[in-house]
Amino acid sequence: MLDELHVQNVALIRDAVFSPAPGLTVVTGETGAGKTALLSAIKLLIGERADAATVREGASSALVEGRFFLGSADGEGVDAGEDGGHVVTRKVSSDGRSRVSMDGSMATVGQLASTVGMSVDLCGQHEHQHLLKPANHVGMLDAWASEVVAPALDAYRAAFDARADAGRELERIQEAARMSSDQLDQARFVLARIDEVAPTLEEYDDIMRELPRIENAEALAQAADAAYWELSHEEGAVDAVRSALRHLESACEMDSSLSSLVETLTDASYALEDAEREVRVYRDGIDHDPAELERMQERASALQGLMRSYGPRMQDVLAKRDEAARAVAAVDDADRLVASAQAACDEAERALVAAAQELDEARSKAAPEFVKRVNAQMARLEMGSAELVCNIEALARDQWTRSGASKVEFLYCASFGMTARPLARIASGGEVSRVMLACKVVLGAADERETLVFDEVDAGVGGSVAVALANVLADLAQTHQVIVVTHLAQVAVRGDVHYLVRKQSDAADGIPETVLAPIADEARVAEVARMLSGDASEASLTHAREMLAAAAKE
Repeated sequence: MLDELHVQNVALIRDAVFSPAPGLTVVTGETGAGKTALLSAIKLLIGERADAATVREGASSALVEGRFFLGSADGEGVDAGEDGGHVVTRKVSSDGRSRVSMDGSMATVGQLASTVGMSVDLCGQHEHQHLLKPANHVGMLDAWASEVVAPALDAYRAAFDARADAGRELERIQEAARMSSDQLDQARFVLARIDEVAPTLEEYDDIMRELPRIENAEALAQAADAAYWELSHEEGAVDAVRSALRHLESACEMDSSLSSLVETLTDASYALEDAEREVRVYRDGIDHDPAELERMQERASALQGLMRSYGPRMQDVLAKRDEAARAVAAVDDADRLVASAQAACDEAERALVAAAQELDEARSKAAPEFVKRVNAQMARLEMGSAELVCNIEALARDQWTRSGASKVEFLYCASFGMTARPLARIASGGEVSRVMLACKVVLGAADERETLVFDEVDAGVGGSVAVALANVLADLAQTHQVIVVTHLAQVAVRGDVHYLVRKQSDAADGIPETVLAPIADEARVAEVARMLSGDASEASLTHAREMLAAAAKE
């Protein structure tokens, strides 16, 4: 939802703030006042292409800032910062270059389009119509009929992914089975060489830990023996500490302050006796075994040779061994492996075909009811015998996607008996906007687009159709944020917020300026009166007040 829009130097707008209501916001003004400038600003904020012509004459750049709140009103599915809001800035220089920032950080136009742009639909300009792109139609039908379609779609996508995985595994096995004789010989050589040594990760770690001790056994024994002698010989460290302790114990009888030193030396005596014993055990445990030393050195050399060839780590050697073993097995047991993978692939294909049929059935069941409801809204808009048609056409197997095995497209039949044609072929901008409006009303809360901006929706409309259009827009505003640029008083009076666009020519630089401001009370009465009769006569003012009062009660 668009919370606030700040526009500077866009077309004829010098500086304006636009704060639409969560429901229905109407924008009115005389022809040529500059309402399209507001639409241009919104387009910039949702990732549309920037154009140097957008910049107000005489200005170095145009700036558009907006705050959006994305997600449902209850907070579920919110996509943004801590408060659920995105602050977006788009700056366009007079040479056409564009800069984007989101939440204070630099961003790309693509990021802008994929975040806030996905929540806004511009309705009325053919090049921006979400509805006009057939690729979007299946998503609209699925969203509306989610209770029926979603389980079938989930099952289909799971089957589609499983079939893709099975196909990739079959290709891998077939490729391995086609291995050249040189590659096979190399794999056999690698497997034989590694298996001859039969390495394990634990063994290599153990050898690298133990080998230095065995290689230096003699030096270690000499060091341990010398240390033991220094501790244990007469007048050695143990005897010296014991002698000092005896002297202090005698002195402590005369000066009790020496008791702490006595305690310290007592602990030291015990520690030295323990060290003496442990050094002796270590010395006596050193094994001078030349045969074991030679065996470990040879083993270490063999393991390190494998690591130089297939490493650098022992984990890499073991992985290489597994790879070679699989390659050899794929050839030696190729027929069985290929047959097994082919059977799995066939089974996955059968499951996918069944899931595709169920998905098509679910959509085919939902489509008539969806178009029936859309056509009811179109009839409400007095579009004559025009109707929406849903065409579900099976695709060739190689065209299946994760969206389904059939193409879903909404077609438009302008009158009874005429051929249904793609929506993009609708000639009238107002007509296509009303089709969009009917679809959006039926979609309701299931529509992923939260903000709808309508332009030209009232083109060629008047009389009872104008009242019907106003009612439909008001209904749509119950589930969406709706912004409507309108010339119809019947629509204008239904707005929760009403903005007036007017052009003034008294700017200091002599360039006309578009002013955008909210209106209420008597100012709104006067604008509605102008829309009704082009003037502010007492009769038109009275009529405007009556219409506003009636709208407030609905």
